[in-house]
Amino acid sequence: MARTLVDLLWRHDPRAPTGGTRGPRPKVSTSQAVDAAVRIADHDGLDAVTIRRLGTHLGVAANAVYTHVGSRDDLLVLMADQVRSQEPPAPYASDDWRERVRQVAADELALHEAHPWLLQVTDQRTAFGPGTIATYDHQLHALDGTGLADVDRDAALTFVTDFARASARARRPDPGAADMSAQWPATAARLAGYVGERYPLARRVGAAAGEAMAAPYSAEHAWQFGLERVLDALAALVDQAARGLHRS
Repeated sequence: MARTLVDLLWRHDPRAPTGGTRGPRPKVSTSQAVDAAVRIADHDGLDAVTIRRLGTHLGVAANAVYTHVGSRDDLLVLMADQVRSQEPPAPYASDDWRERVRQVAADELALHEAHPWLLQVTDQRTAFGPGTIATYDHQLHALDGTGLADVDRDAALTFVTDFARASARARRPDPGAADMSAQWPATAARLAGYVGERYPLARRVGAAAGEAMAAPYSAEHAWQFGLERVLDALAALVDQAARGLHRS
């Protein structure tokens, strides 16, 4: 019986088809292929993950790899679910929903910093996987006690995780970029001479922010500031839900 992507994602479930027993035993398993692909992506980036390279890495022909992962697109979905299965989120340590949501955001940021290639996997079929579903269920519980309706709870969680992924993208190091913290002191004074008084607001605000962050931009400052605004926005939604429940 041919295995679909859903079968491959749920391959450890006892109800999943095994792929048949005829012929010689395969040299590698689907899990071994996916684990190897994750290691390649972590080390060399997602573009380096090709069926041919994966076959070479595993010591099997490229055609044999296809029998385990379906296609390269399917492989990326399997990889994304695998890292979530292997790195499940920690239990919540607080009864305060704001702290639980803060943990969700931090966990998402950490996962995408550990596996930057995840930012390139946008296939919505990742939602079919057991690791992704388990994570989704856990993250939804962060909003327990908020009174949010199911659709709003889902949207609120998406709001948080989208912010975390955007922050992870902003924090990705640029190997060709200069060290702004080292260059900023000298650059700021030189730049101020060129700008003069033409843009007084930009000069004043930029100078204050640059002095505070020792650079024109700080990903950490943006993260902390943005996360607080996300929590404030959700607090307003929770307050609306509470007033709605009170009216009913």
